[in-house]
Amino acid sequence: METAQLTPDRLDAQSSRLHDSDAWQRIVTGWERTAREPAPPRSAAAVEEVRPATRPARPDAWRDLLSVPVDRLVEDSLRSLPARRIRERPLPGRLGAVLPERLHAWRRIGQPDVRPSTHLGYARQILTEWGWQNTPYRLRNARGARCVCGAMLTAHRLGHGSLDTVDRAGAWIITELRARGWTDLIGPWNRHPGRTAADALDLIDATIRRASLAGH
Repeated sequence: METAQLTPDRLDAQSSRLHDSDAWQRIVTGWERTAREPAPPRSAAAVEEVRPATRPARPDAWRDLLSVPVDRLVEDSLRSLPARRIRERPLPGRLGAVLPERLHAWRRIGQPDVRPSTHLGYARQILTEWGWQNTPYRLRNARGARCVCGAMLTAHRLGHGSLDTVDRAGAWIITELRARGWTDLIGPWNRHPGRTAADALDLIDATIRRASLAGH
């Protein structure tokens, strides 16, 4: 299976490498400057006044795009997409929390990819309904409670997002942690003495807001 070798710590390391890449840094430092402010509503009369002055685009206007980096075009396109309305699926009960992860693989069949913020929403649901734990180097404990990275992996295995989406969701969490002054990975944050489930949910919520504002 595609996730057989992926552990919370490997996911943590992959997310960190993505966060530290130049391409990711351009995403997290540039979206505030490139996001368009919503235009104020205009009356129908104002629209009619503007319409006659509008000129058709030049046939060769596409050439102007050649000076824009490809990654910028991709990010602008992603940001302009409307958020997909996801059909919510309940978690497979308390028994599902303790079943071996491989038994959930069939739930991925036919599922579309989702944005990192949506994926994190499902990870939050897992932490809320199945519980949070901070046992070192464990995806889950005997009761089925997950760590933050474990919840992200479980959300993927339940069909909510591709492996690439999981990596990007993890990079967004690291981005939020860096904004809070934490310089280590997600796992050490999750295992830090005194950490609570409320802290984990607050981190997920803040990351969802940050990723959503960037169009992710």
